Amino acid sequence: MSSAIRLPKKAKSPHINPYYDIWAWTCQNLEWGGPIESTARTKIAHHVLPILYHHFGCVCPSYTALHLIAQLAQPDKPPKQASKPILDVGSGCGYWTCMLRRLPLPEHLSPLTVRAIDNQASLYRTVWIPDTIVASGATYLERHDGGRDAVLLLVYPQTTEDFTEKVLRAYKGDTIVVAGTQNRNGFTGFSDQVVDEWVEKEMLGWEKVCQIPLPSFAGKDEALFAFRKKKTESA
Repeated sequence: MSSAIRLPKKAKSPHINPYYDIWAWTCQNLEWGGPIESTARTKIAHHVLPILYHHFGCVCPSYTALHLIAQLAQPDKPPKQASKPILDVGSGCGYWTCMLRRLPLPEHLSPLTVRAIDNQASLYRTVWIPDTIVASGATYLERHDGGRDAVLLLVYPQTTEDFTEKVLRAYKGDTIVVAGTQNRNGFTGFSDQVVDEWVEKEMLGWEKVCQIPLPSFAGKDEALFAFRKKKTESA
């Protein structure tokens, strides 16, 4: 008598993430297992990257990363309270904002409010949302109480003109999420530092609470970092 191994049926997810689907397809042509230290010396990744950059942005969100951000935005005193707004600063074409807004959430989580803020200095072939707030990140925060009651999201923040440092200094809330490289290649760090190394040295009172890998190409080695402000004894 012959028998066959059958995998359990898995319900199709209602969440559609075309960037992730294309990334998964390209992995068939990559020899890549990361993260490893040598990726900091790799300057050329995959020839499809410029196409993905123009259509989706610099880094691909995974469902795990999106769900983590959703959990970090939940109210301090649930249930049924509104979640904290997520400020997607330097949102570019708005892909991460779009994915967060469309993210199916379990019933015990409050719906998300996501605001995309970008100076629109870069040109994008594909724009995923119609309501980007045109402003520099630091200026927006200074005009809105430093984002005190919001989660700050920085997706692939640039190191040119001190953009990342200015935004982090201007933020007055308690939760920071950064999607960027987890090696010292300089793309989304501070010269020869990774974002979490800089935060540890320069932002006293903050601690890294999570770091998870993101879909990456060889040489990019990306991750999602989450930081929380330490609570004082009197808080």
